[in-house]
Amino acid sequence: MPAYSFEAIDAQGQPRKGVLEADTARAARSLLRAQALIPLAVSPVAGDASQAHASSTGWRRWFGGGRVFSSTTLAVWTRQLAGLMAAGLPLERALTALTEESESDAQRDLVASLRAEVNAGSSFGRALSGHPREFSHIYTAVVGAGEQSGNLALVLERLADDLEERQALQQKLVGAAMYPAIVTLVAIAIVIFLMSYVVPQVANVFAGTKRALPTITAVMLAMSDLIRQHGWLMLGMLVVAAMAARFALAQESIALKFDAFWLRLPLVGRLARGYNAARFASTLAMLAAAGVPILRALQAASETLSNRALRADAQDALVLVREGAPLASALAGKKRFPGLVSMFARLGEQTGDLPTMLQRAANQLGAEVQRRAMHLATILEPLLIVAMGAVVMMIVLAVLLPIIQLNQFVK
Repeated sequence: MPAYSFEAIDAQGQPRKGVLEADTARAARSLLRAQALIPLAVSPVAGDASQAHASSTGWRRWFGGGRVFSSTTLAVWTRQLAGLMAAGLPLERALTALTEESESDAQRDLVASLRAEVNAGSSFGRALSGHPREFSHIYTAVVGAGEQSGNLALVLERLADDLEERQALQQKLVGAAMYPAIVTLVAIAIVIFLMSYVVPQVANVFAGTKRALPTITAVMLAMSDLIRQHGWLMLGMLVVAAMAARFALAQESIALKFDAFWLRLPLVGRLARGYNAARFASTLAMLAAAGVPILRALQAASETLSNRALRADAQDALVLVREGAPLASALAGKKRFPGLVSMFARLGEQTGDLPTMLQRAANQLGAEVQRRAMHLATILEPLLIVAMGAVVMMIVLAVLLPIIQLNQFVK
């Protein structure tokens, strides 16, 4: 039965909003009148995400937002659904309970839409696939496999674990990069202020002395004039260069070469390789544990790789597996993948417990990425402070040397 969102007023004139199920919009209005409500607006919430939530989140979509579930709320919602089903509630009743507990109108409409599609006879995985903005194809694939295996609650629990672990890893990486980024931005702001305001004051003071300025002061004055006269032009050139780089990276061949070059860099390359491999192994383990065929699991796991060079290697490994090669041998031939993945895959194939071994590989790779990220941040922090101090010291010397020189001349 389709679901409809409504806006109405009650007998006291108070506005009411909600979602109800009815055969048609006209039947929905009749139900509202039967509840002593005056309907103002009734609209369907079933269908794709953009149609279902256009009225409530349209303005946010124009500004790049509009997602009903963030990464955190999606993990919490998945955990709640798994808990309700593990307690013995049927899927429809669990979705009904989550509809009533929704924190926002958009979330309530989305869950009501899913419940309506399930009540109409659709599978839960198919209902989720109608909202690709909210639920990735990997999410829907895992849920579909859980439905086919008849153990949806356990699969949802594992899916929630994977979402939380992935989010925790991302947060730790962002936290490690936050301090160096803030120090860099502050340093740039201070240098621009000194070069555009303080150094020109020095030039005005010594303009009438007709004495040769120290070399460092002359260089700083030249740089200051360049920033003051052509600063906006330089900023515009940087913006144009960034846009050109983004356009170039949109080309598959250029992006592939850039990603391959990125993996060869000494420090960040190892971080990128470890992070992508951890996501790949974790996704593959989760899909294999859910009963997804290995070829479909490999295809889905390869699409989680943000580095296109690694994605191409994963696609090549998929071809080899399709031709009959073991997974471990297919991955071992791809040198850009950490050897840990192929080693644990071989152990999993030998023991018959591939999902567990792949998850162990993902855990070890994730821990290694965190350790390297923290180590890199620990090294960068003092280096950035020293570099910032050196630049400020050069500017201070450029200001003080003419003053010292003038003082000696006066004496």
